[in-house]
Amino acid sequence: MLPTRLLPAAMLWSGRSGAATLYLMADPLYADSDRASRAFGERMRELRAREGVSQDGLARETDVHPTSIGRLERGGREPKLTTILRLAHGLGVEPGELIDGLEGSDTREAG
Repeated sequence: MLPTRLLPAAMLWSGRSGAATLYLMADPLYADSDRASRAFGERMRELRAREGVSQDGLARETDVHPTSIGRLERGGREPKLTTILRLAHGLGVEPGELIDGLEGSDTREAG
């Protein structure tokens, strides 16, 4: 399987049957701030749930407003570096755990 992050925006693939399928390749995550924000929010929610911390509890621990916690988890806001550092501390994880390996949906089949 080809690494999708290295493929062009659209690629035509012909299968054994000779039929052609068009695969649309999404931009890398760093090229789409909305998608990156949603992926960050999903990761943040997963870590918060794993630690058994409520949004309000995380807000108290990090001095980040509860509304901001919700917006971040929904992907409605891009976090500043200081916010990432606060969240990591409040979740008891290294900052990299919030951002390493974030993935959005990389491929969509058209047709």
